Amino acid sequence: MIKPHQLEVILFEPEIPQNTGNVTRTCSVTGTSLTLVEPLGFSISDRMLKRAGLDYWEGVPFKTIQDLPLYLEEEQRPFFFFSSKATKSHWETEIPANSQLIFGSETKGLPPELLNAHPEKCVTLPMLKDKRCLNLATSVGIALYEVLRKLEYNR
Repeated sequence: MIKPHQLEVILFEPEIPQNTGNVTRTCSVTGTSLTLVEPLGFSISDRMLKRAGLDYWEGVPFKTIQDLPLYLEEEQRPFFFFSSKATKSHWETEIPANSQLIFGSETKGLPPELLNAHPEKCVTLPMLKDKRCLNLATSVGIALYEVLRKLEYNR
């Protein structure tokens, strides 16, 4: 059973509605809030987005924002950038129960200026070198469930 937490998944400029819909489903079943950073590569009313999220949207605390650095500054919570360009594994990282887990867009990832401004906050999901990255929704699921596993284990 998942215990209460205040984790938030943030998708930076997501482009594919089906991925965002699947992330919404994962957030729904784990009690995780979801924030989307604009511009989005689709409309929130997109039928593919709604179809992928089915009826999960209703129970997910959800919002859109325009300025991620400002949002992070205002929130004053621990945050972590998940990037294939990071060198520190998420397995080696202690992520508190009130953290923000931030993922980049499907084709561009996270902007280098964000990663360079906070190198200590960058973590990666281990993958073989010279391979394409994991799908965004898959990455969110792996990362979120690993954080939840660690939080449950440490309580």
